[in-house]
Amino acid sequence: FLVEDFKGTEVVKNSREITGNPWFLGFYSTFLQCLAKHVPNIYSAEMDPLVEKQEEMVQAAILYPLECYLFGEDPDVFLEKLQQSGTSQLCGKVFKGGETTYSCRDCAVDPTCVLCIDCFQNSIHKNHRYKMHSSTGGGFCDCGDTEAWKAGPLCSKHEPGASSSPKENSECQLNEEIMEHSRRVFPSVIKYIVDMLIWEEEKELPVELTISREKVDSYYCVLFNDEHHSYDHVIYSLQRALGCELGEAQLHTTAIDKEGRRAVKAGHYASCQEAKEEIKRHSENVSQRPLHVEVLHADVMAHQKFALRLGSWLNKLMSYSSDFRQIFCQICLKEEAGSEKPCFISKLMLWDARLHKGARKVLHELIFSSFFMEMEYKKLFAVEFVKYYKALQKEYISDDHDRVLSVTALSVQMFTVPTLARHLIEERNIITIITETLLEVLPEYLDKNDKFNFQGYSQDKLNRVYSVIFDLRYILVSKPTVWTDHLRERFLEGFVSFLRILTCMQGMEEIKRQIGQHIEVDPDWEAAIAIQMQLKNILLMFQEWCASDEELLLRSYRECHKAVMRCSTNGRSREKTVFHLCGHTLESRPYRVSADPVSIHLPLSRTLAGLHVRLSKTGAISRLHEFVSPEEFQVELLVEYPLRCLVLVAQVAAEMWRRNGLSLISQVFYYQDVKCREEMYDKDIIMLQIGASLMDPNQFLLLILQRYELADAFKKIKPTKDQVSSIFFCWERYVPGISNVTKEDVIMREIIHLLCIEPMAHSAITKSLPENESNETGLENVIDKVATFKKPGVSGHGVYELKDECLKEFNMFFYHYTKTQHSKAEHTQKKRRKQENRDEALPPPPPPDFSPAFSNVVRILNCDVMMHILRTLLQRAVELETHLWTEAMVQMVLHLLSLGLLEEKQQLQKSPEEEVTFDFYHKATRMGSSALNAVNVLMLVEKLKRVPQLEAQKDTVNWILQMFDMVKRLREKSSLATVGAASGSEATKGDESTQDKEKAERKRKAEAARLHRQKIMAQMSALQRNFIETHKLLYENTLEAQGKDDAIMEEESTSSAIDYSRIALGPKRGPSVIEKEVLTCILCQEEQEVKLESAAMVLSACVQKSTALTQNRSRILELSGDTLDPLFMHPDLPCGTHTGSCGHVMHAACWQKYFEAIQLNFRQRLHVEQIFDLENGEYLCPLCKSLCNTVIPIVPLQAQKINSEDAEAVAQILSLARWLEIVTVRISGYSVKNAKGEKQSLPPFTNKGTGNSALEFHSILSFGVQSSAKYSSSIKEMLILFATTIYRVGLKVAPNEADSRIPMMTWSTCAFTIQCIENLLETEGKPLFGSLQNRQHSGLKALVQFAAAQRTTSPQLLIQKHLVRLLGVLLPNYKGEDTPSLLEVDMFHVLVGTVLSFPSLYWEDAVDLQPSSVSSAYNHLYLFHLTTLAHIMQIVISSATESPTAHTSDNSEEAQSAQSFCREVCQYTSGQDIPGWLVWDCVKKGIMPYLRCAALFFHYLLGVSPPEELLQVSEEGQFKALCSYLSLPTNLFQLFHEYWDTVNPLLQRWCTDPVVLSCLKGKSIAIRYPRKRNHLIELPEDYSCLLNQASQFRCPRSSDDEQKHPVLCLFCGAMLCSQNTCCQELVNGEELGACTSHALQCGAGVCMFLKIRECKVVLIEGKTRGCLYPAPYLDEYGETDPGLTRGNPLHLCQERYRKLHLLWQQHCIIEEIARSQETNQIFFGFNWQLL
Repeated sequence: FLVEDFKGTEVVKNSREITGNPWFLGFYSTFLQCLAKHVPNIYSAEMDPLVEKQEEMVQAAILYPLECYLFGEDPDVFLEKLQQSGTSQLCGKVFKGGETTYSCRDCAVDPTCVLCIDCFQNSIHKNHRYKMHSSTGGGFCDCGDTEAWKAGPLCSKHEPGASSSPKENSECQLNEEIMEHSRRVFPSVIKYIVDMLIWEEEKELPVELTISREKVDSYYCVLFNDEHHSYDHVIYSLQRALGCELGEAQLHTTAIDKEGRRAVKAGHYASCQEAKEEIKRHSENVSQRPLHVEVLHADVMAHQKFALRLGSWLNKLMSYSSDFRQIFCQICLKEEAGSEKPCFISKLMLWDARLHKGARKVLHELIFSSFFMEMEYKKLFAVEFVKYYKALQKEYISDDHDRVLSVTALSVQMFTVPTLARHLIEERNIITIITETLLEVLPEYLDKNDKFNFQGYSQDKLNRVYSVIFDLRYILVSKPTVWTDHLRERFLEGFVSFLRILTCMQGMEEIKRQIGQHIEVDPDWEAAIAIQMQLKNILLMFQEWCASDEELLLRSYRECHKAVMRCSTNGRSREKTVFHLCGHTLESRPYRVSADPVSIHLPLSRTLAGLHVRLSKTGAISRLHEFVSPEEFQVELLVEYPLRCLVLVAQVAAEMWRRNGLSLISQVFYYQDVKCREEMYDKDIIMLQIGASLMDPNQFLLLILQRYELADAFKKIKPTKDQVSSIFFCWERYVPGISNVTKEDVIMREIIHLLCIEPMAHSAITKSLPENESNETGLENVIDKVATFKKPGVSGHGVYELKDECLKEFNMFFYHYTKTQHSKAEHTQKKRRKQENRDEALPPPPPPDFSPAFSNVVRILNCDVMMHILRTLLQRAVELETHLWTEAMVQMVLHLLSLGLLEEKQQLQKSPEEEVTFDFYHKATRMGSSALNAVNVLMLVEKLKRVPQLEAQKDTVNWILQMFDMVKRLREKSSLATVGAASGSEATKGDESTQDKEKAERKRKAEAARLHRQKIMAQMSALQRNFIETHKLLYENTLEAQGKDDAIMEEESTSSAIDYSRIALGPKRGPSVIEKEVLTCILCQEEQEVKLESAAMVLSACVQKSTALTQNRSRILELSGDTLDPLFMHPDLPCGTHTGSCGHVMHAACWQKYFEAIQLNFRQRLHVEQIFDLENGEYLCPLCKSLCNTVIPIVPLQAQKINSEDAEAVAQILSLARWLEIVTVRISGYSVKNAKGEKQSLPPFTNKGTGNSALEFHSILSFGVQSSAKYSSSIKEMLILFATTIYRVGLKVAPNEADSRIPMMTWSTCAFTIQCIENLLETEGKPLFGSLQNRQHSGLKALVQFAAAQRTTSPQLLIQKHLVRLLGVLLPNYKGEDTPSLLEVDMFHVLVGTVLSFPSLYWEDAVDLQPSSVSSAYNHLYLFHLTTLAHIMQIVISSATESPTAHTSDNSEEAQSAQSFCREVCQYTSGQDIPGWLVWDCVKKGIMPYLRCAALFFHYLLGVSPPEELLQVSEEGQFKALCSYLSLPTNLFQLFHEYWDTVNPLLQRWCTDPVVLSCLKGKSIAIRYPRKRNHLIELPEDYSCLLNQASQFRCPRSSDDEQKHPVLCLFCGAMLCSQNTCCQELVNGEELGACTSHALQCGAGVCMFLKIRECKVVLIEGKTRGCLYPAPYLDEYGETDPGLTRGNPLHLCQERYRKLHLLWQQHCIIEEIARSQETNQIFFGFNWQLL
């Protein structure tokens, strides 16, 4: 099939008019013939398609010729030209799920305006207040859309001048001919795609496509995706139905989930039909529908697949040119003349819910790349969309795919564009359409009264209905600035339609108080509250829209009022009753909240209240009578329902509704909660205030008393539990419109009251403030005025603390406080005032003035009924009738008095007395009745002072009395202004005088307390003196002893500089400092001294493998150690065994009992997941709960003193050469003795022929021996137990007490742990000694002593064998076959091994001997000198290849000896000469870690105190001190000169080693010293850089572009694809996720990852454990943001990252995981193995 086929139709085309139809049919039929010929062949193998091959064939056979025809030249060349010619201004990137999107809080028109990562990085918004979020998929980057941004709509990539050539000529590229061709090709392609996608026949194809082939009986059984069946269920069904393997079923399921459908069986029709029935049968169960399966003919399947391929081809073309997009859109929107059928694009939209996932994705991408890139066509598309809106939404609600995959999800792209939204409201009446849709999709929830009732609702369906509510919100996002009459009418029509929904909600789900028994089943309340939450912002937006135009506001008010009245007129059957109190009467219909039905849902009344406030704010209220006549207004009716609601809430708080169960408590909680209160609780209070402003105050209060069912309480004496709280609420003025405050003032007041409770984090404050439609709380604008920010430490978060000057704003009865918040705030504030030594009165702050419409509210406070209430309550308190009042009531009465006095004082200060009608003072000082014993309020308040139960309120009472005084003066003096001013100051003087009195009183009390304390102290010391007199002798003894010790200490420190006591090795070794150790067992609390012969004490410990020091991360670790020989450690330190302890001591016996008890407990509770692995001996330390897996026995240090005469005598004879000779003889002697037929290949030793060789064999003993230490059996048992654990964990093998590798592992863990601790001290910059934590110190001490003692539990021959192999590295005249090269051994491990195993040479058959102090001093000295020489050699060789850096040649003695040494070495290596100063420099730096480790080792082994210089940090002093402590010359090369004869042969052997030679020639690389210190990887400072890296990450193993979960390994920086089947690996037959398998190699099972998209750190250990940890990224408020929920910009916090680093280097990751898992045990649902 070639271009010619298409050219053939050319003739037909040109011979007629372009507009004619036949040419289209001509091309179309040719096109279809071609497809019929090729498509079935290409897509023949659907079971396991070869994607690449199919793609090649499609390109060659169909797409390439099609493109050639379309462009008239080579497609690649042409498209390249188009590409060059400039891009569209719109970015148009479509987001995939999980991708990061950015929104700018300063410039975005609404929160749905987002940028992709590239546009964001290149835009001005990068430096604004942006938000980051993870996309749910299906969104669209708004870069270039001028309507989406207030500023900076274009990033630098999309700016017109950004592309290589100017914008203008970009469209010139498409000439007429190409346009012509595309008008011909596009309709055919589009028609084919549409026809194939909505093709319903399973067996047949359209006639045109079946021309050339006879029908073959080849069918597929195709399984479709749905969201109800789980992965595992589908896999199970497939395995059962088709009998396939697990792997194959998994492949199918993954493909179905990704593509939406998959052929699972191929064959004849009958067999496919059978498979279909089987799958349905297995996948159906009680709760689930069967899977959706179809049997499709192979050709149908092929054509449908190709239709999608063509779709993505069109999609690619769209991106090249605007002309292509326009032609495409024209064709898609063109309706067939005269037919009722919808156009192409509408057909596809209407069919959307029936398409499978893959097809939907292609379709939506096509819409994005064409319609949404061209503004005019976006508008036309929106009109089509709205035309079918109801149908589409209904399809979506009954569909089961996610919202992202539905065409309805595109609404956000259109409805949020302001001009488009306005167009749709005016022309298409979109608001009405959406509200009608809402009512039409919820018919089953309407009851007989046309009210909603969501009992037994379906959560899934409601979640889908919310999408309609969201659409309404999108339409209302941006308020119009200019109103036309047409827009007004349309909007009002929509508003009335919306009121219909609210009418169905007004009074829905009424409840009645349960009397007698508790409710049986809690009714479903969540749905109604959830809808209320969804509507909250929409209600506010409607009110804002209405308020932006006066005419509209009044008209909508009238509509809303009508609707409320319609709802309120029902149920008016009852007769009115009359209620009298203190000369006032109220007529009202009887209603009791506690007996009649009541509802918490009143959206209509609340909307009316909102509109009323806005009328008052804009001043339009003066015209209200034109629209609603006063007769119609009926304020009592308006107030009735909100008042009932408030009464209900008060009664629930008074626990009168306990029997109605939790559902009511939850509803009341949300009613007052920040998520709902703006449109519920707050509006009800406004409604009451409207009532109070329009009704007679006495009538209003009577109504309130009656509704609160308190009428009787104030008529006759009757106990009352309920409190008159509503009256405060009428006092709440902080609402713009009720008084002259701004939104900022309101937010400030909220924040002040929150911070009065306690300092809070930014996010906590944000959560407690209501959000507007743009999810903003307005917090940032005001927070700095009222609070100061305190930065966080290494953990925790930053908090805001209230500024002192704002404390006076505190109102104890703030109406948004919950009960607990109220008491907490009161407590905090009183405590603070107490600390400041002030009185504890907390009067209310002076309130702002009411606006004119609400000014009458004030009269409530001074009306007769109020006075009666106040007087009654106070009288009861004074007369101590305790069953009739509570302290809280009195507190409220005092609060009301304070409010009244403040109000009067403010009015008097503002205007002359004659004008002030508010006469609270007069009413309060007037008598209640004419009876003789009558009292007024003021007298009652004064009496309160004497009521003992009200001690706490005394300060408040005083304050009120002062206020009375002040108001009285203002009243009296105000006739003379001047005197008025004076009286103010007098009043304050009065104030001061009472305050002074109180201060004096407080001072007096404090003084009395001080004297009392002094007296007691005097008595105590007298008793003490008495005791000392009687026990005089005892005290003198102890004091003397102390004195002596002090004297000794002083002597030591003042003696000569080279102090014997500070040398650890050789004949001048200092004495061991041994304290008597008495330890307490944490389990039985008994004390015991640590002795060799007593029962064992143990430390809890954890042994783990570690790669913390590795120098080579790419080295592959052996996962199992069956064949490993751990005697020599490679200098890379690839993986060691670390032993850490938490430092808690137990008796061995107690520990065993404890461990057995845990095991028993675990066996009895089989179903409980355990945090630790008992099989492997894990347990939690009984005291600190850290994870342990063994115990270290505590072995006491053996005191060893050196007799200096002996030492000097030995020094004469025992030179290094002599010592070597003796050791060699001893070793060869043993090997002769042990050679029973198996000759050990020992080289012939050089005997000097001094007579009897047997004598020589024993000569090692002549320098002093002593009998070995005898350990108690329990210590021995523990030695074996601990050694076996090290062997088991370190090698990952089964425990075996007799294995020959146990001693090696013991020495290895001892050496490695010391290296880790030295590394840690260096990184933290701490001194070598004296700065270890107690747990590290006691752990290390126990570990070194254990390692020395462990030798005694193994056969001595075995130890000798290991020793001989170790010495093979060091001794000049011995080398076995398996001795590694000098460069392949870590010398510190060799040192520890040889020192600890050396005593085995003293073993004799008959007696158990060990070297005496003198002998061991020499042994240690010579062994240490030999390893040091070898290590110096290592450093010299590795530095030899370094190129010298610029350095002034230094001619010191050290440099000269280094130079001469190098010359000697060069003889053997024939290498080039290196300058001496360079060598010395390298050696001095490189040997430091080794010397530090050796110092730690010998200190803990021998107990000799280190020199003072090692107790502080200093570079130069440290080197000298180490050398003196370890008996080394400071010029290390002197060692070589000193022992030259002995060392020479050794040098020769070392230098001729092939590995050394290849390194010197530069062929292989030796490790450099000092080794590099490991750190966690460098992280970028700004988190968005990491997100950027993650967005570019492609999984190496999967070809699709689905978004993964990228995680970053913090040890090595590898980026992995986590929680995804594509990267799972089989390790030893187990499926492991990418992170788990990476951790096995990178951290020996322990690792630290950063989940980039969720901003969480994950710690994992092994295959079964892990935990989440806060990431080291903080926002500007010092808080982490897991899951990027808040989305604030995040920056790296170095301290926290350092803490993570220390967690790793201190080997505490496992401990952290165990702790975390113990606190949150719910995490067990997570399968860490597949991470």
